[in-house]
Amino acid sequence: MTDHTIWTIGYEQSSVPGVMAALRKAGVEVLADVRALPLSRRPGFSKTALGANAREAGIEYVHFKALGTPAEGRAAARRNDHATLERIYEGQLELPEALAAGAKLADLATRRKVALLCYEREAHGCHRTLLRQAMLPDFAVVDLVPEDT
Repeated sequence: MTDHTIWTIGYEQSSVPGVMAALRKAGVEVLADVRALPLSRRPGFSKTALGANAREAGIEYVHFKALGTPAEGRAAARRNDHATLERIYEGQLELPEALAAGAKLADLATRRKVALLCYEREAHGCHRTLLRQAMLPDFAVVDLVPEDT
């Protein structure tokens, strides 16, 4: 049994208020944005706006760029080619900057309630699950679903 838990959330088909409500309800203290490119066509989900929205909700925002998916992996995810996504992302997680970011994330998650954020609504098809399995293997997981989806 584990002493630590990590939360995850995707904002696909959701709004900022829906995501923030789910995070607050779960008691999340830190939103860990694990997108390589923290940009979004969805209003309020690009890095600056998301950070401001999180702070307004009483949640700290931290961007972990090195834990995001490289362009080739994002293309594989859009094609629903999970095997290719896994292979590419596994290579990403071996990079020194990803190892350092993963260690920082793990340390933070042992001290505070942290949620990993990415786009995909379903955690099983998203790199945040691969990240959790690789960098936080002993953590229990709670996959949150925004309240307006």
